[in-house]
Amino acid sequence: MGIKHYRAYTPSTRNMTVSTFEEVTKKTPEKSLLATKKKNAGRNSYGRITVRHQGGGNRQKYRIIDFKRKKDDMTATVIGIEYDPNRTANIALIQYEDGEKAYILAPIGLKDGDKVMSGINADIKPGNCMPIESIPVGTMIHNIELNPGQGGKLVRAAGQEAQLMAKEGAYAHVRLPSGEMRLILARCRATIGTIGNADQENIKLGKAGRKRHMGIRPTVRGSVMNPVDHPHGGGEGRAPVGHAGPMTPWGKPALGYKTRKRNKQSNKFIVKRRK
Repeated sequence: MGIKHYRAYTPSTRNMTVSTFEEVTKKTPEKSLLATKKKNAGRNSYGRITVRHQGGGNRQKYRIIDFKRKKDDMTATVIGIEYDPNRTANIALIQYEDGEKAYILAPIGLKDGDKVMSGINADIKPGNCMPIESIPVGTMIHNIELNPGQGGKLVRAAGQEAQLMAKEGAYAHVRLPSGEMRLILARCRATIGTIGNADQENIKLGKAGRKRHMGIRPTVRGSVMNPVDHPHGGGEGRAPVGHAGPMTPWGKPALGYKTRKRNKQSNKFIVKRRK
């Protein structure tokens, strides 16, 4: 994927870049695989804001992605690569031999007309899905299950990849993009390859309006709030935070504070922490 730069005819276009969408070959989505997406603006069923900085944004339809890939030993043909407004990765529309269509995450190298397959008999090539126990050590994988049959949960963002490092008994050692080494059941499925649209992280929005189009509202500094709204607030003029370190709006340390539960059940599966 390439990145397009603009000639600076306004202040915003001076720093704005967009994707060239070279990988995208299909413009309109498959209607049978669309679902409505309700706007909640960060509010729960009581109407209270539970997630800040959400609201507005362009109207979107959700694309139903097949993260499970349970149709084994049946070849599917790639019809087209599409843009998905709900994720950073592009998606591929595939059609199985029996006529059923589905969306999958589009890995690097997947093109129109390519054949993909799921199951233990599938070849080791991008887009094919199989149990980790059938994948050779050292292979780059994505869309990894945490529990057999649950569907892919890990490594689903643009440009991401994990590496299968070793297989030992019922478990496999997988190195995740964060650097964390994790034990995953070898019966869990994963898809071969690296997710496409890798240049997405290099795009510069250039203006505040593009952030609003995404449904993200402005973030206000705590130091300009009142004491009732934020621990940093209050004081005459510009004042220090008044604490040993920066705080969240709810009074927790903002930098370096570990939020993972110490007795979390899945801790035993982490061989090596990230960083």
